[in-house]
Amino acid sequence: MAFVEARDEHIVLDDAQTAYIAGTAMKVVELVNAWRAYSWSPEELHSQYPQLSLGQIHSALADYWDHQAALDTALRSQLAEVDALRSGTSPVPLAARGRPGLST
Repeated sequence: MAFVEARDEHIVLDDAQTAYIAGTAMKVVELVNAWRAYSWSPEELHSQYPQLSLGQIHSALADYWDHQAALDTALRSQLAEVDALRSGTSPVPLAARGRPGLST
């Protein structure tokens, strides 16, 4: 993956203008999803994602606040895509999934 721009030392953009935490494959929006879903503090985020420094976490959250409208639009788009994929498939009963060790 090629990054074409750095917003700061911890946030980089790819050619599609998607923000990533520098030195990782984690998108800023992924960390923001966890932060919003669980109301985790930066310290708890660090506990859950120990590969990230507190500086990276704070920078990602600051980047979210600086670009909130664009990231919220991206989040809504991703959720709509997931909903569309889910609505196009039927649930498969566990026994029909052919999981090893399960008998019917």
